[in-house]
Amino acid sequence: SDLGVLDLFSFLTMENLPIEICHNIFCLLDHQHLAAAQQVCRNWNILATQDELWRNLFIKRWGTDQANFFSPLHPKTWKMMYETQDRCDRVGLGLTITCEGSDYYIVYQGEIQRWLGSKKTRKENYSKPDLETDDRSIIESNGTETLAAEKEKGPCIGLFDKILFFVGDIERASRQVKRTRIL
Repeated sequence: SDLGVLDLFSFLTMENLPIEICHNIFCLLDHQHLAAAQQVCRNWNILATQDELWRNLFIKRWGTDQANFFSPLHPKTWKMMYETQDRCDRVGLGLTITCEGSDYYIVYQGEIQRWLGSKKTRKENYSKPDLETDDRSIIESNGTETLAAEKEKGPCIGLFDKILFFVGDIERASRQVKRTRIL
């Protein structure tokens, strides 16, 4: 009888849950928990990125009118629209430097324009900065480079980066102070 229980437990993994049960669970989750569910297994990653789930989350948070107005055009998904709108709520619509986790970004109207670097990266991984091209590319970024390409190139750790991180930290702290005053 113990062997039968062990067989039952080996079958009851997250990967083996029926799709209908997973979908019913995911419909009850908020955006943070749905994003966390994507990390559980491949099957949950596929199920938790379904456009309909993110559309429903968008409607729950911002309403049907906003969902109709912000309906994504191909190749954007409802998840991307949700992340953008959430970022707009957190950092505003203007051009700003923001920190998400340990990574710093330039954000405009909720869209990440450029990855600036990370406080967790080690200095020896990067070469000496070319300040003229780096400064110009940040200011004149047309968004053609992908975030992955930016991270592969890596930031140039130096005075310029330290200043950007400092400005990002100040902007984040001032947003938190403003938010507590409003609440």
